[in-house]
Amino acid sequence: MLFLAKAAGIAVIVWFYMTAKKHGQSPIKWVIIGLMGYWIAWWAIKLTILAPIVGLFGKNFTMVFIVTQIPALCAMAAAYLVRKKLLADLPPNSEQNLK
Repeated sequence: MLFLAKAAGIAVIVWFYMTAKKHGQSPIKWVIIGLMGYWIAWWAIKLTILAPIVGLFGKNFTMVFIVTQIPALCAMAAAYLVRKKLLADLPPNSEQNLK
């Protein structure tokens, strides 16, 4: 059931590594920061929002499956914002490519 969360976690690792390498930064540092942002957001949403919502759809497997993807989607949005902040903090003379 956590396929999207695992795939997105791997994508975050690759995304942050490639971005850091492109901008001449420490890839390991960026990967750790990105992954921590992803995990913290995932756990926060899972523990606060997901538990009450899943209870509403107790016997409907399809809805439970769809609702359990919400933390992964929110965590991907958090990773995007973390990456955006890291890019904004780069020195102005470095190559800036925000996409």
